[in-house]
Amino acid sequence: MNTAPGGDAEETGVRRLIILVVWDRRGGVEPYVSRALEGLRPHSAHVLAVVNGSLTDDGRARLESVTDEILVRENRGFDIWGHKDALDHLGGRIDEYDELVLTNDTWFGPVRPYSPVFERMEGSGADFWGMTDHAREEPNPFTGTGVLPYHLQSFWIAVRRRMFTSDQWRSYWRDLPDMPGYFDAVLRHEAVFTQHFADAGFAHDVAFPSSDYPTDHPALFNPDLLLRDGCPLLKRRPFFHYPPFLDRHAVIGRELLDDVAAYGYPTALIWKDLARNVAPRVANANAAALDVLTGRLAVDVASEASPRLAAIMHVEDLGALADTVAYAKRLPATSDLIVTVPSTIDAVEVRAGLEHDRAHETFSRVEVREVPAFGANRMSALLVACRDVLEGDGYDLVVRLVASTPRTASFNADRYLARYQLDNLLGSPGYVSNILGLFAREAGLGGVFPPTAQFGSTYLGAGWGSMRRRAEALAEDLAIRVPFDEVSPLAPYGGMMVFRPEALGVLLRRDWRYEDYAISPAVAAAPLAEVQERLIAYAMGEAGYHCRTVLSMEHADISHTAMEFALDQMSSTTPGYPVEQIQFLQRAGRVGTGSAWDLARMYLRLNHPKAVGAVASTARRMSRSLSTFGGDRGGAK
Repeated sequence: MNTAPGGDAEETGVRRLIILVVWDRRGGVEPYVSRALEGLRPHSAHVLAVVNGSLTDDGRARLESVTDEILVRENRGFDIWGHKDALDHLGGRIDEYDELVLTNDTWFGPVRPYSPVFERMEGSGADFWGMTDHAREEPNPFTGTGVLPYHLQSFWIAVRRRMFTSDQWRSYWRDLPDMPGYFDAVLRHEAVFTQHFADAGFAHDVAFPSSDYPTDHPALFNPDLLLRDGCPLLKRRPFFHYPPFLDRHAVIGRELLDDVAAYGYPTALIWKDLARNVAPRVANANAAALDVLTGRLAVDVASEASPRLAAIMHVEDLGALADTVAYAKRLPATSDLIVTVPSTIDAVEVRAGLEHDRAHETFSRVEVREVPAFGANRMSALLVACRDVLEGDGYDLVVRLVASTPRTASFNADRYLARYQLDNLLGSPGYVSNILGLFAREAGLGGVFPPTAQFGSTYLGAGWGSMRRRAEALAEDLAIRVPFDEVSPLAPYGGMMVFRPEALGVLLRRDWRYEDYAISPAVAAAPLAEVQERLIAYAMGEAGYHCRTVLSMEHADISHTAMEFALDQMSSTTPGYPVEQIQFLQRAGRVGTGSAWDLARMYLRLNHPKAVGAVASTARRMSRSLSTFGGDRGGAK
């Protein structure tokens, strides 16, 4: 427990106690939390940070610089029980203060100054007040029945002395029920707290009432309007909530980030938090982290100093070498080119091809590295053959290229996929400069790569394939705690990207060997190289770097129109907004082959969910019986 001297009381003389609950999956403290506390210190007489779970030495050091006291507790009961334990811990000391603020780490701030809100609310005669509120809803969206009462939102509730020294206050916290789940925290505390104390005779107020805004939940649906009106806090939820739900309500995270930046808040803190704590594809969608770039050099890029660049090209198909080198020549002339070649391809021919394409006249240095055939692939060539490049300090950025020809069932798809990656990374010298400009402007940008291709590809909807289990095991081994995307990972499928070498440091925590990449029957469905490729955004996020996807204007024209038509067709048989259609289909389960059994299973899941388990169990028994019977017939010797 830290007991450093208290903070300065604000000019009005109000002795304010701040209790802020923190939870971090790594036991640390994200920089946005310490900034929020740093801003609160001038307005408080005492700041107590309550840590749910563990606290690392680095996390403690970060908190000690912005708090007066730290309490580490078991992670149970969410922030609500964290507040309860803090009140028990403080005991009679709470009586020393005029106002108590119960808050947590679910917001960014201060985006706007705290002072005007504190000053305005000091003029309120209320016994307790919230930063925002939620209007009454019927039926209750959490239960589908009854009423969700009007309530102050629990991420920020300030309480005055008359209330927190009362018997009603003490009995409320003494009798606080257990809260094993998120819904319990909402329904057993947040939704009832306001009415409970109003019924006990205490008056309440709100700094930014929902009645002033066009929705019942402005903290989620109208955060831009709250900020415009001076709200100092921006909830994190608009950046990690389910993207189709936010689409339904037209909550545009990218516009929010622009607003926040205009108010002077360092958005790098938001990006770092999203990278480490939100599934990459979710963050990419909610923050609209796709940049459609032109070949025309942007004005703010023209003056940027050229970074030290290395292009690392892996040759999988000698026939694709010339085209890939032609794209690589669009990099600045100061770039180095390192070419990795598996021993199954004649390195002499590769050197001759590079000589023919006059690569030595374009790049500062050209080097060819041979990779043994055993375990050779584009990831082993990067993480093993070029480990020295990634771990050294000779380059600011690496451009990862693969000279290959995709192998699908369609000539047109192969041809399109081959240029899709290259066009969207190296479309022209001006386009390349605009990509480099992204890195110059955002120190926390770890890598960029094209969005998941939709033509000739089945990655959308099945990006994990059979590799998720091995990916989870590898992530645990490398201490990657970034949440996984549920359906498909955000990844540079095909292996091409531009990245900061240090952003891949987490993947280099193991001393990889070529032998690790050998394909055996046990790992045939989840080859290490394919798994590592899908973990790139997660590894970068663990290191605190976010990713962006980049698309040329030409491919944006092509992909958006096709995707819009596909979505229109897929939506034609299911009513409602996309979020409702998705939820309906997910409740129904996988369509499979559309057989009578598949359709019957879907019907049962939708209309008789309790019967599904029994039917599935019977089906498994029948399947085992038939399998045994068939095996006896066909396998007898």
